[in-house]
Amino acid sequence: MAEFLDLPTLIVIGLAIVILFRLRSVLGTRTGTERPPVERRVKSDAKSKAVEDTVVPLRPSGAGNPDLDDDRRARKIDAEIEQFAKGNAELATGLRTVVEADPSFTPKSFLDGAKQAYEMIVTAFAAGDRATLKNLLEKDVFDGFQRAIAEREAAGQKIDFTFVGLPKVEFADAEYDKKNVLVTIRFHAEVVSATRDKDGTLVEGNADQVQTIADAWTFARNPKSRDPNWKVITTSQLD
Repeated sequence: MAEFLDLPTLIVIGLAIVILFRLRSVLGTRTGTERPPVERRVKSDAKSKAVEDTVVPLRPSGAGNPDLDDDRRARKIDAEIEQFAKGNAELATGLRTVVEADPSFTPKSFLDGAKQAYEMIVTAFAAGDRATLKNLLEKDVFDGFQRAIAEREAAGQKIDFTFVGLPKVEFADAEYDKKNVLVTIRFHAEVVSATRDKDGTLVEGNADQVQTIADAWTFARNPKSRDPNWKVITTSQLD
């Protein structure tokens, strides 16, 4: 037996005992009274929620005050009307009438939307895209565009078209006819357009030159309708 208790063996046993004591001091021992991990996590989450509930959310000054919000909106719209009417008292009155009939209307956002609609419509017309046109045009106007596309297709003609930009867009008129709000916009657009026959021969326009076109379009919407979209009800080419 003594041959197994030589000095190296005693050293190894001593080191093992030291290591066990250190692990116990670091990890601890279970006494049977510890809270299970799930319980500790639930209580920690509850504490975090309590802290969150005591935090006061920040909000802009005046938030929740409809009178103040309405006042801000009124001042903003007055400034936009003054900007876009450009001293035209009749146009300014018309825009205010539209705002009163349709509270969702603001001159700036409407003009931005009209620009996008104009580009979509003239591009769709050149491409013969009837589906896009039908969504944006009132029936009579769509029928006119549809006839022109059909005639072009019957003749075997195609249009090479590039929309360049809108250097000038302005309000021309605004009114409420007790059923619809009507807003007329003058568009001055720059495009490259060339109509070719089935053999590729140029029929109209110029594929290498930017040309300016001018149109006056009237947009309409029933302010009592749930449909927020406006549709073009008349188009006319300006000289």
